[in-house]
Amino acid sequence: MDIIKSIEHEQLKSKVPDIRVGNTVRVHQRIKEGNRQRIQVFEGIVIKKQNGGLNETFTVRRVAYGVGVEKTFLLNSPLVEKVETVRVGKARRAKLYYLRDRVGKAAKTKEDIGTRIENNEIVVKEEMPAEEPVKEEVVEATAENTAEEVKNEN
Repeated sequence: MDIIKSIEHEQLKSKVPDIRVGNTVRVHQRIKEGNRQRIQVFEGIVIKKQNGGLNETFTVRRVAYGVGVEKTFLLNSPLVEKVETVRVGKARRAKLYYLRDRVGKAAKTKEDIGTRIENNEIVVKEEMPAEEPVKEEVVEATAENTAEEVKNEN
């Protein structure tokens, strides 16, 4: 395996939440302030997903106090504690940039009523079982034994 790929594989989370564009999600992010840490929740609509592998990101948009706020999160970041699906939305596009121009209720996606809200997680990498060390047998060879083996091979 390539050196870079092996390093990236170590950094991947083993289970990644199933995030889809158009869903309303609640992202729990760990924030460090000075010497203490806290969890901050950001809830909004997923407007895009990008890249893949270690660099996979998703952008969540919400309107706070009349101002649109978009945050981009790394999916495999250790700072993202968990991602909950609040509402399943219908989206027929991969990128929902048109929501930026909408105001009020028009800035939401239609809810997909028939689906259940499931916080599915996709297993990205499986844990490799620890390999048992191979036992090596050490055979002491004398000069007489090696001479006999050479004769037997000819």
